[in-house]
Amino acid sequence: MHSETMPTESKTLNSQEPTLSNPPRRHFTRQRRQLSEGARRNLAKAASLHLSKLQQRLPKRARIGLYYDGFGELPTQPLLDWCQRLGYSPYLPVVGSLGIDDKRLRFIPVYHTKLVNLPTRIHRLGMKQNHHRRLLWASELDVIICPLVAVDLNGNRMGMGGGFYDTTLGKSYRSGASRPLKIGWCYNFQVVEALQRQPWDVPLDGLITPSGIRWF
Repeated sequence: MHSETMPTESKTLNSQEPTLSNPPRRHFTRQRRQLSEGARRNLAKAASLHLSKLQQRLPKRARIGLYYDGFGELPTQPLLDWCQRLGYSPYLPVVGSLGIDDKRLRFIPVYHTKLVNLPTRIHRLGMKQNHHRRLLWASELDVIICPLVAVDLNGNRMGMGGGFYDTTLGKSYRSGASRPLKIGWCYNFQVVEALQRQPWDVPLDGLITPSGIRWF
């Protein structure tokens, strides 16, 4: 694992040897909810300063998968600003486009400059999403910025438990495909020493926090 410009992350919960049980999701979601809007924006701005390191690995007209930060996550508006500034094409995930039981995400283009201005509806699972006729598969993207609850120092990601990203990215990961790059975007306190990994889990290729960028 190669790390750039990231000091030692907070070893959340305690510094003991990692156990086989993961910390509860509520531990991290509670910390996210406790942050003010101003603090979230400032931390997202700090994280966005490290996007130039990701830029070095992308083609000129890269397609970037983003997501709505609707649950107290590190705000993703700076990611959209970055895409528009550099001429990248931003996309957002759509759940259930292939049927209610299909967990594979597809992605729609973003034509607005502000995420808050996008016409959306609330999915039954609580996330915002909008619709468009032009839907891309994950394999058509260069990067997917993945939401997460926690991530460890080896790139293992704890999601919300729905399995959407693991299902979406599993085939390309198992085949050894170099695209899309899977990048985490989160607060420092979401980084832990170690997480239990399941056989179906898809690890990240990189991680961006307010402290820096880390490659796995």
